[in-house]
Amino acid sequence: MKTETLQDNTEEVAQESPKNRIGHKRVAAYAILIAMVFISAMMVVFQVFEYRNDFRQLNSFMREKNDINAEWGRLLIEQQTFGATAQIGTRAVTQLRMYSPPANQTVVISLPQTSEQKH
Repeated sequence: MKTETLQDNTEEVAQESPKNRIGHKRVAAYAILIAMVFISAMMVVFQVFEYRNDFRQLNSFMREKNDINAEWGRLLIEQQTFGATAQIGTRAVTQLRMYSPPANQTVVISLPQTSEQKH
């Protein structure tokens, strides 16, 4: 009787093993799939985060570029202004024969001060 029970139990374990193996394989497969979906979702979140940081940095660089271009334009205008001043002085001397008078021919005139200028 004990031999039969032992054989019956062995047969039941042998018969349940393939079913359990299939069940364990399915659970393992589902666990792997869920883990892969989770990892994929985390990678998407990370990529969106990186994209937003990069886009913010790009906008910052574009603003800086525009500021530098505006400053460059102002510097070009300033350079042209200084260049024009020198050109005017050169033309005044060459074309109009203007010159700065020597110190002995220079006269300084002082205006009387009003009461508003004294304070």
